[in-house]
Amino acid sequence: MYWSWFRIAAAITGFSGVVAGFIVNVDRAARQGQGLGDVLANYFSLFTIVSTLLGIVTLLVAASWGMRHPGTGREPLGIALALAAVTGPVLLLGLVYNALLRGLPAPVALGDSVGIAMMDGYAAEVLHVVLPIYFLLDLLLAPHRRGLPWWSLAVLVGYPLGWTTYTMVRGERVGNPDGTTAWWYPYPFLDPHGDGGYSSALIYIGAILAGFLAIGVAIIVIGRYRERRAVRHGAPAARGALPI
Repeated sequence: MYWSWFRIAAAITGFSGVVAGFIVNVDRAARQGQGLGDVLANYFSLFTIVSTLLGIVTLLVAASWGMRHPGTGREPLGIALALAAVTGPVLLLGLVYNALLRGLPAPVALGDSVGIAMMDGYAAEVLHVVLPIYFLLDLLLAPHRRGLPWWSLAVLVGYPLGWTTYTMVRGERVGNPDGTTAWWYPYPFLDPHGDGGYSSALIYIGAILAGFLAIGVAIIVIGRYRERRAVRHGAPAARGALPI
């Protein structure tokens, strides 16, 4: 049951990061005279924010189940799938941010007040450092983790593929809030109007999906190993989870 409290604490921390980012975007929209509705619609369409919100809900559901089932049984398949589905995106976001984007503030950030700059930094650290570390620890250490069947890899890749499809379709239908373009994409490498056009965007999409596939395989391998290890030490196996 104790790990449920860790999950609740992680969910609250993640929510605080989303709120901090929300306040930053509201301030910047007001400062630049941009439409608040458009700015917030774009904010809540970011892969980071969508993944974090899904992660918060999943952690709270998993924590609730853990408190109601404090024994040694494996978690339900639905919770295991949901945890795995949000773990992959959160880990990849953390890797990409810390390897490529850290220290590269957006031009709009140059006009931030001290308070807004602190909130922006807090949101970035929570969403791209704290949460990835937590989800990695949850994957490796949380009790009751269930080994997933290999067909679940389709579920793990399905979410980012669905978000990418939504983003590419939406991008041509919404204008940039600053009025500079008649389209808006959350990340430059997805913008087919840049250098390379759709070919470049598709190459990036393919590389990202390959990354999700690799992380998904690692998550499944770790989960199956942990369940087999738990069974060797006397914990009951989750029926039907491992043979496939």
